Amino acid sequence: MSDTLAFVLRYGYVVLYACVMAEQIGLPIPAVPVLLGVGALAGGGSMSLPVALGVVLAASLPPDVVWYELGRRRGSRVLGRICAISLEPDWCVHRTEATFMRLGRKLLLVAKFLPGLSALSAPVAGAAGVPRWQFVLLDISGALLWSGTWLGIGYLFSGALDLVAGWVARLGGWALVLAGAAMAAFIAYKYAERQRIFRELRMARITPEELKDRLDAGDETFTIIDTRTALDVKEVPYMVRGALWIEADEVERRRAELPRDREIVLYCT
Repeated sequence: MSDTLAFVLRYGYVVLYACVMAEQIGLPIPAVPVLLGVGALAGGGSMSLPVALGVVLAASLPPDVVWYELGRRRGSRVLGRICAISLEPDWCVHRTEATFMRLGRKLLLVAKFLPGLSALSAPVAGAAGVPRWQFVLLDISGALLWSGTWLGIGYLFSGALDLVAGWVARLGGWALVLAGAAMAAFIAYKYAERQRIFRELRMARITPEELKDRLDAGDETFTIIDTRTALDVKEVPYMVRGALWIEADEVERRRAELPRDREIVLYCT
């Protein structure tokens, strides 16, 4: 058995609790590999699935409730703080709010399966006004569904545990090198893409002061589009004079409503 599996076997539920808690807080520490390992060890009789499910609930519910309460009190500003550590902070808040508006409360059942949404679904539910008892019930159900799925997969494929561990052991330090290189390449790609978008936006940018001057002058050569989500509009129910509200995800579908003979000015905050 590899040193990693031996470590998980020795400390078991403590490792599971720490990894699940870290992921729910928003740290980039995946809990799925540990869930798979614990499930596999349970399949071999070394650990207990019911106890593991209880540990997951104990680790995930408290931070989710804290995020929910912060979202309930401070709205999308909390999402902005969490998204600040994202590789794509500019789209993080919008994507989360748009996903919640599309799926509604059902998002809480599947959020933990969706990368990047685990820590964000709780505050957006609070900001959207989901009743506290409904949130707790759905969050518990989602945590059990998520952890039960991965624990169950690990349990079913427990026979392959030693085989996987053997491959990792043969790769030795190269396994970490390859994983690190893949992560570094992904981060570099995202950073380069982000800088490219920033360069394009700088070339096509209009300042709030310039926009106001054109509005005050009665300039009718442009159309303003408010691309905020419904949650943002609910929180701050004001928009630029004469603006047309079309959420960013709806722009392509509703492009027939956009005039072809005018400039288009978009804003999202």
